[in-house]
Amino acid sequence: MIKREAEDTVLNLAKGFPFVAVTGPRQSGKTTLVRGAFPGKPYISLEDPDAREFADSDPRGFLARYPDGAILDEAQRCPHLFSYLQTISDLDGRQGLYVLTGSQQFGLLSGITQSLAGRVGMVQLLPFSSGELKSVGLLGTSIDTVMLRGMYPPLYDRPLTTEQWFPGYVATYLERDVRQMLNVNDLSSFQRFVRLCAGRTGQLLNLSSLSNDCGITHNTAKSWLSILEASYIVHVLQPHHKNFNKRLVKTPKLYFYDTGLLAWLLGIQNESQLMLHPQRGAIFEAWIVTELLKARFNGGLASNLFFWRDNTGNEIDVLIDKGLILEPVEIKSGQTITADSFVGLRKFCALAGETAGRARLLYGGSERQIRQDVDVVPWTDVAAVGKMVEDAPQ
Repeated sequence: MIKREAEDTVLNLAKGFPFVAVTGPRQSGKTTLVRGAFPGKPYISLEDPDAREFADSDPRGFLARYPDGAILDEAQRCPHLFSYLQTISDLDGRQGLYVLTGSQQFGLLSGITQSLAGRVGMVQLLPFSSGELKSVGLLGTSIDTVMLRGMYPPLYDRPLTTEQWFPGYVATYLERDVRQMLNVNDLSSFQRFVRLCAGRTGQLLNLSSLSNDCGITHNTAKSWLSILEASYIVHVLQPHHKNFNKRLVKTPKLYFYDTGLLAWLLGIQNESQLMLHPQRGAIFEAWIVTELLKARFNGGLASNLFFWRDNTGNEIDVLIDKGLILEPVEIKSGQTITADSFVGLRKFCALAGETAGRARLLYGGSERQIRQDVDVVPWTDVAAVGKMVEDAPQ
C-alpha cells in the first residue's frame, strides 16, 4: 500500500480536534487513508442503506454504539447526525473521537459549519501525488504516459486500463453524485457540459459561452459548475489582486483535477494522440497546477495559488502567495527551453520589485538548470516545488 502524504497531517489534527474530516473525489483513497491511520476505530459507511436508516431514525442510539468514536464514511448522507456529534464531543472532551469522510465537498462542509465549527480539522485528499508515486517507483518516465493515465488509485492497484475504468467512474458519478446534489433531469446535457468544460481547461472561465454551446441557461451552467467543484472534478484558479498599477483580468481560470479523466473526456486514447493534441499544453498545465495544490491540501492547508494577468497580455501561470512575497511560476509543456520562455517571468519580477520571490519555470523536460536567475525544474521534480508551496506561511 502506498503511504499517503496526508496521513501524518490527519494524525496530527486528531491530537488537537475532536473531529477530523477528510474530503475529496470518489476513489481518491479517503477510506483507505483513514482506516489505515485509525485501525482501532470501528468503520461505518453511511452509503449502506441499513446504517443510514439507523442513523436517521435513531441518531442517539446509533452513536451510543460507538462510545470511543468511529469512522463515519460519507457522513454528508446523514446531516442530522452533526448536531448530536457536537453534543457528544462537547461532553466527552477527547480529541480525535470521530473521523468523517465525504466525497461531496459542499454537503460535508455545510454540516460542519452549521454544527461543528471550530471542532474539526480538515484535509482535502486528491488522488495520488507525483511524489507518492515516485517514492514507490510508479511515476513512470514519460509525462505523456503520466498525464494520460491520471493519478486515481484504482489505476495503480488494479489491473485496469483507463478505457476500462473511466467510463464506469463517470457513469457512477453522474448517476449518484449529480442526482444527490441536484435534480438534473437531462443527464446527457450534463455530460455534454462536462465535456465542454474539458475543452476549456486552462482557459478563462466564460459561463456565457459554456451555456450557449450547451443550450442551457447561464444560471444552470453556474449551478452545474458548482456541482463539478463540489465533487472535486474541476477547480477554478482565482486571479491575484495585486495590480502593480496595471488593470487586471478578474476572471478565474478553469482546470480539471485529474488529467487522466480530462484526457478521456477529450477522447484522447493513446500517447501518440496526446503528443499531437492541441490541448496538450493545457493538460500539462492542469497537471502541474494540481500537483502544487496537492502539496497544500496534503498538509491540511488551503490553497495559496493564483494566476496573474493584466490587460496588456502580461501573465504568470501560477503565483504562490507567501504573504509579503509573491513567487512566480511559469509552466511550459515542451522539453526545450528557449529565451522566450523567460519573458513573462522577467516582466513580472520587474513589476513586482522587492515583493517578487524566487522565479521558477516548470517544464516537460528532464534537466534541472538555473538560467537568468530562474530555477528551471523538470516535471519529475514538481513535488520539490510543491514542498516549498506547503511550507509557505499561511
